[in-house]
Amino acid sequence: MSGLCAAIASARQGVRTALVHDRPVFGGNASSEIRMHICGASTNSTKENLEETGILQEIFLENKFRNDFYNYSIWDAVLLHAVKTQAKLTTYLNAAMHDVEMDGERIRAILCYQSTTEIHWRLGARIFLDCTGNGTLGFLSGAEFRTGSEGKAEFGEPHAPEGPNADRMGNTLLFKAVDRGRPVEFRTPPWARFFTEEQLRYRMHADARPLFGVSDTAQGVTILDRVDPAAGEKAFDAYCLDYGYWWIELSGTGADIVSEYERIRDDLVSCVYGIWDHIKNGGDHGAADYDLEWVGMLPGVRESRRLVGDYILTENDILSNRVFADAVAYGGWPIDNHAPKGLFDFDVLPSFVHSFPGAYTIPYRSYFSRNVGNLMMAGRILSASRLAMSSSRVMGTCSVGGQAAGTAAGLCVRHGCDPRDLGGRIGELRQQLLKDDCYIPGCRNEDPADLARSASVAATSALAGRECFHVVNGITRAEGKEANLWESDGLRPGGETLTLSLKAPARVAQVRLTFDPNLSRPLKITLSSKRMKQQRTGVPEELVRDFEVALWRDGRTVRTRRVEGNHQRLNVLNLDPAECDRITVKVTATNGIPNVRVFEIRAYG
Repeated sequence: MSGLCAAIASARQGVRTALVHDRPVFGGNASSEIRMHICGASTNSTKENLEETGILQEIFLENKFRNDFYNYSIWDAVLLHAVKTQAKLTTYLNAAMHDVEMDGERIRAILCYQSTTEIHWRLGARIFLDCTGNGTLGFLSGAEFRTGSEGKAEFGEPHAPEGPNADRMGNTLLFKAVDRGRPVEFRTPPWARFFTEEQLRYRMHADARPLFGVSDTAQGVTILDRVDPAAGEKAFDAYCLDYGYWWIELSGTGADIVSEYERIRDDLVSCVYGIWDHIKNGGDHGAADYDLEWVGMLPGVRESRRLVGDYILTENDILSNRVFADAVAYGGWPIDNHAPKGLFDFDVLPSFVHSFPGAYTIPYRSYFSRNVGNLMMAGRILSASRLAMSSSRVMGTCSVGGQAAGTAAGLCVRHGCDPRDLGGRIGELRQQLLKDDCYIPGCRNEDPADLARSASVAATSALAGRECFHVVNGITRAEGKEANLWESDGLRPGGETLTLSLKAPARVAQVRLTFDPNLSRPLKITLSSKRMKQQRTGVPEELVRDFEVALWRDGRTVRTRRVEGNHQRLNVLNLDPAECDRITVKVTATNGIPNVRVFEIRAYG
């Protein structure tokens, strides 16, 4: 997802972009091949108003509009559509990069082989962005990287081991089971690895069983032991009988988890079928009527290499909710560090989860290589310590980081500079990200080209604390007690209208509207019935559905645009340029709620 968001963001900067992917479908760990749902800063909806926006939100809303039954084939098509309809973006699927050409400490080109066409590709570019998950491009180009854990002395991280070690989180195969409403027999393949209840005592694998977690709120630490289901988000997914199991995880035995991938996959397959045998045939687990419907054959990877940038994000930054001056992305998932041997660590809990309130930011300096001049990176390989990576690795955080890095890559091409040099234009990058509906804690719209910022605003009605002036305050989500939006007092038959009176007549060619999809509610595709139950059917009811934008000059309309059936948060309306002194937005319908909600209006010449 980081690569997909990065490629779209780069192309939207107007630069020719190639997306090279070694699989037949997009989405990585979120694709139909692996089917892990996308987690992020909201920590599965336990932190309010922290759902990711930008390109990821756009894709989520499109999927919600088309795919209400969590069908992964349709999800694949939604991702394909997002890429194939993007101008300036060319895709190379089933294309594995196997080598690079270097020019000193710069990448000149990558060499790929496309297995479906038997074509060898040489792709040259000014900027290269590594979203491979394994840091493969960085590794081949000689970029500095790290593996394993840093010792406590290096960064002073509170949960670091006393000394550095080679511990790593493992790969996982997921499965999907369904309740057939009658007993279903499972005939175990002979090569399955069998497990006892004693071996699985720390891994929940049945409905309505006690959960594991120990909570220390004073220290902001949650470790899974026996507690109520509401206490632990990791535990919440751990006992979903129909969706299993993140803890079927193996990290291999050698020094390099990347080279062991195929052997780990074979071991994981035997473990999945063995665990299902235990659930079905190893005692009463409440699974008599359950049938194994799907088993993944492509393991999802959590950890391998981490490329090193000008700044290494640390656990201290995360636990303190640090806001960097060059922040371009954010996260909120806990420090989530898994047992080093995964499933085979029978005597320890599968994950050690250190929780914290709020969100942290990620600096731009963590998204480009320290020693390869034209190399950027996004996803779980960003420049971070292992403990910081255990939070920033989740796909929601990877996606907004991908959009930030892709936008930066596009700006580098436009300005003819390297990623490090773009740091001198960090204000431009941050403002572009806000304009494209990204969220950066501590940053608000200061775009001098936005004509709406200096406009006076009026509305037909408003609720207290949600007055119309909020649509130009520069913040596009609730923060603490501040709603930061206009909400009408009802929806009258003729509609509710916002009026922006410009400071002086100006030529307007684009109006951008940001609506409310409720950023405390999840929209993600998932295999988990429990996660499905957190969601509502259809497009979020808070979104504006039907509206009209009009440009006015001297009391008469000079341009209008009517939109019906909207299902997106960000609406960008390009108009034939016209001189105007007033802009109105009339909303005649929402997708369900009785009031109109608008976070932001921008206007550009």
